[in-house]
Amino acid sequence: QVQLVESGGGLVQAGGSLRLSCTASGGIFSINAMGWYRQAPGKRRELVAVLTSGGSTNTADSVKGRFTISGDFAKNTVYLQMDSLKPDDTAVYFCYGVLATEHLPSRSSDYWGQGTQVTVSS
Repeated sequence: QVQLVESGGGLVQAGGSLRLSCTASGGIFSINAMGWYRQAPGKRRELVAVLTSGGSTNTADSVKGRFTISGDFAKNTVYLQMDSLKPDDTAVYFCYGVLATEHLPSRSSDYWGQGTQVTVSS
């Protein structure tokens, strides 16, 4: 069974930095894309950044210049370096992956991690 496990969340003061990591496991055959979404209390889940297997990235305007996505798909891992954090960045951050498994290598599906809390104090 595929699992995406996040780490690296926590409490930080405004202007500080955090680095999130996410590793997928459980019979991964291939990765099309991995990335991060976030959901603040009372708000909809929104895209933060996504990295494709071809190396393309898509980053939300609200975090451009402050957040950097990177990954090592040979290790089934994606990272999110978050700098110059603001209180508005406070949210649960979810790892996201478009993956194919060894059980069904011809079909990719969406998978989500459990989420990690990021809290930025002012």
